[in-house]
Amino acid sequence: MCRISPTVGLSSRLGTVVLWGLPGRDDTGEVSDQTDDRPTIVCLDLEGVLVPEIWIAVAEATGIDALRRTTRDEPDYDVLMRYRLDILAEHDLGLGDIQDVIAGLSPLNGAAAFLDELRYRTQVVILSDTFEQFAAPLMAQLGRPTILCHRLVADDAGNITDYRLRQPDPKRSAVRAFHDLRYRVVAAGDSYNDTTMLVEADHGFLFRSPANVQAEFPQFRALETYADLLDCLSEAIAAG
Repeated sequence: MCRISPTVGLSSRLGTVVLWGLPGRDDTGEVSDQTDDRPTIVCLDLEGVLVPEIWIAVAEATGIDALRRTTRDEPDYDVLMRYRLDILAEHDLGLGDIQDVIAGLSPLNGAAAFLDELRYRTQVVILSDTFEQFAAPLMAQLGRPTILCHRLVADDAGNITDYRLRQPDPKRSAVRAFHDLRYRVVAAGDSYNDTTMLVEADHGFLFRSPANVQAEFPQFRALETYADLLDCLSEAIAAG
C-alpha cells in the first residue's frame, strides 16, 4: 500500500500551502459536504523519470564535465540555462551536436511499459523543462505522449543563442490551469524544478530524486521503482 496523503505540507523553499486535494473542501477552501468528483490527470517530469538526463549524456559524449550540472543541483533554471549556453559557446557546440547525442538515447529501462500502463488507466501529460528540438525523438520512443516544454533559439549556423520558456513558472502554471479546468492533478518528478508542480498538485511524489531534494521536501514520498510509482499514482487516482 502506498499510504498516500494530500499535498498540504509547507516547503521551506516555496513557502506555499496548498488546499487542493483536501477532502471535503471546495474551490474557496471552505469545508463542503460534497465529494470530489473531478476527473484526474497525471503530470510527469521527463528527464530522470522517463528518459536519461540529456545534458549529462552530452557531458559524457563530449567530455565536458561542466555540463553535468542539472536541475537536481541548481534550483534557478535561468541561471542553469545561461551557464549551459555559455559553455556551449565556449566549446563551439551547436544544436546539431546535441541532437546527435539525443539520437543515441533510449527511455530508461521499464519507462515505456510503465507509461503505457499508466496511460491505459488515466490521462497523462509530460511537463518538462526540456525543449521541443530535444524531445521529439524521445517522445516517438514513448508512444508520443503529450508534452509541454520550451523552445531553443538557434541561428542559421545552428548555434544556440537563447531559449524561450513556454510561460513563467511553467510546471506550477500548468497544474493550476488543469485545476481551473476542474481536474484533480497527481504529479511525480525528481528535481528542484518539479517541486512547484508537486506542491500545486493534489498529490505529489518524488521519483529517483537525489538526497538533497528529498531532504528539502520531506512532505513528498520518495519512490525508486516504476512498480511503486504506478501503485502510488493509481492509489492517488482512486482516492478521488
